[in-house]
Amino acid sequence: MIKASKTRWFDFGFSQYTKHLFKKHFRGIYVHTDSELPAHALWCANHCSWWDGLVLHYLNRAVLKQDFHVMMHEKGMREFPYFKHLGAFSVNRDHPRDIIQSVRYGGELLRRGKSVAIFPQGDEKHLEQRPLAFLSGLTAMAEMSPETPILPIALYYSFGSEKKQELYIHVGSPLSYQSLKGSRKEKTKTVEEVFTAQLDDLREKVISGQVKNFSNVL
Repeated sequence: MIKASKTRWFDFGFSQYTKHLFKKHFRGIYVHTDSELPAHALWCANHCSWWDGLVLHYLNRAVLKQDFHVMMHEKGMREFPYFKHLGAFSVNRDHPRDIIQSVRYGGELLRRGKSVAIFPQGDEKHLEQRPLAFLSGLTAMAEMSPETPILPIALYYSFGSEKKQELYIHVGSPLSYQSLKGSRKEKTKTVEEVFTAQLDDLREKVISGQVKNFSNVL
């Protein structure tokens, strides 16, 4: 497993680069948050685009402002090793022991007051695919720091009448792990159902143009 090795100066410099990149490719990044944000959380986001990891990093710099880490495929981290300086750590789903090690590492970060982002679909899936089919790594990590809230972050990419695409982000109300019932599988299913409803609601708002309460952070 490749551990994170955050570097403040690199994180700042990379954020300037990604802001330029987003301005080049996006008409806007529109964000709405349901409630007051926790100081740290286990972030849960859908994985539908190559942009997703960069989006979460930018969202943190622009809005959430937490000590952010993210679980990333080991293959991607070996290809782009500088991501560890942004707070990324690896997981190799081909090896169960590595999965356990990565989940434990993420749980330890949460216990230390850090935020950890995870894409519980595991792999990148089409934005409209249902069910989302969350894997249990999310709740396995939450078990290790049950006081840490789960923060659902729905991402919806959209092309309208303009040349550039738009991105809408709905940061939902934090979920309490301690309020989830049943086995790990049942808890994961509950989080998936809540998240699916949030993502589908975001989709309908974007399609119908009901996005006045979203703020452009780009």
